[in-house]
Amino acid sequence: MQFVLENIFLIAIAFVTGGMLLWPLVRNRSAGPALSTLQVTQLINSRNATIVDVRPAEEFAKGSLPNARNLPAPTVADRLRELKKDKPVIVVCANGQAAGKVAAQLRSNGFNDVFILGGGLAAWREAGLPIRT
Repeated sequence: MQFVLENIFLIAIAFVTGGMLLWPLVRNRSAGPALSTLQVTQLINSRNATIVDVRPAEEFAKGSLPNARNLPAPTVADRLRELKKDKPVIVVCANGQAAGKVAAQLRSNGFNDVFILGGGLAAWREAGLPIRT
């Protein structure tokens, strides 16, 4: 007991650090897997995946993935009927951060094949892939 009291600060740091290491795993489990640009391209070509861009309409108008449909993140819950549950869905945002919440929302509404474009539109542009303007 004396050891614990003398080292409580170090023990607390160890728990916090462990939690920080586990957080991405927990978040990814609810959101679904993040795919690379190559994996997304293959999924689009092989399974005709639906691409959902969750950025605001103003950003979407400045450029998006070819054949992407714009469903801004705040409107997704009201527009679920526009998506087919039997097709894979790829969720895209600016940099890969905001897509996780929408992907988790889709999963909780019965969409099984939900993926995130890792790095978002920024990664797509960096890979030199086509952008629809």
